[in-house]
Amino acid sequence: MNFQQLRILREAIRYKFNITDVANAIYASQSGVSKQIRELEEELGSPLFIRRGKRLLGLTDLGANVARMAERVLIEADNIKQAAAQFAVQDQGILQIATTHTQARYALPGVVVKFKESFPAVRLDLRQANPKDIAALLLAGETDIGIATDVFAGIDEILTLPFYAWTHIVVAPVGHPLVGRKGVTLEELAQYPIITYDTGITGRPRIDEAFENANVVPHITMTALDADVIKAYVASGLGIGIVAPMAYDAARDVGISVIDCGEPIAPSTTSIAIRRGRLQRGFVYRFIELCAPHLTEQDIRDGELHTGSDHPKTVDRASALRWNQSAAAIA
Repeated sequence: MNFQQLRILREAIRYKFNITDVANAIYASQSGVSKQIRELEEELGSPLFIRRGKRLLGLTDLGANVARMAERVLIEADNIKQAAAQFAVQDQGILQIATTHTQARYALPGVVVKFKESFPAVRLDLRQANPKDIAALLLAGETDIGIATDVFAGIDEILTLPFYAWTHIVVAPVGHPLVGRKGVTLEELAQYPIITYDTGITGRPRIDEAFENANVVPHITMTALDADVIKAYVASGLGIGIVAPMAYDAARDVGISVIDCGEPIAPSTTSIAIRRGRLQRGFVYRFIELCAPHLTEQDIRDGELHTGSDHPKTVDRASALRWNQSAAAIA
């Protein structure tokens, strides 16, 4: 048994048992991958894969158990490399962050500036991704940190930490009938076309819950992944927009105004996430501390040791930093 065989097992799951894709991922030939699989099965004395002819269809019960153990072995092997790298160089390397356009554009610039001042030799790879893909990138080990809203819940392999809390705002073109009015209700908003986020991302569940609780059906005519797109179509007069507050700046967004809502939408929490069990380099903790000063490296390390319901008490949603001018100064 060797590391290459364990990697093949992991990649087979990741690439839905497509041998061609597995071979490409590990820079090997298809015949070489098939040979490694056969040798591993022969050594264990039992098949790991369900087959139809030469095609792999899935894992046997033994294969599923071996895959879980292989994942732990590969993570620990990577941790050994990380530990050696940290011992040799404490303030150099690459920090990979997967996040959304909204976070990269509005929440992180201040943090990135401070981080680069402290770690000029660390290369920062900021990967903007669909929120639903960020958890997968963490699980695959393709990013160190994930930052998003509403996408990490229920994944025991991921440690989720509160970044900041915020409440959606409603924007409309300058001159819209609702602009300037006080205490606009959700029922009144529902009389107009609404443009907001795609289902399940960027706090969208809070929006849906608010209208449902008010027994109002919103007239949602367009959805998008990020606030800049939503604002552009609002400014074009295609509807009113429901967006995250950090995406709006009165001086910059001259074509739109904020509507004063009397029925605010419940707060959302943007979270910072890391892969449990993965040894983190020191500058990963420093970046998280810059994002969320209410978290310490010890909080994060303690959290990594727990899974599921056995989760340490860190900072609850209500304690997360509220998005306002002071938050903007930090983030």
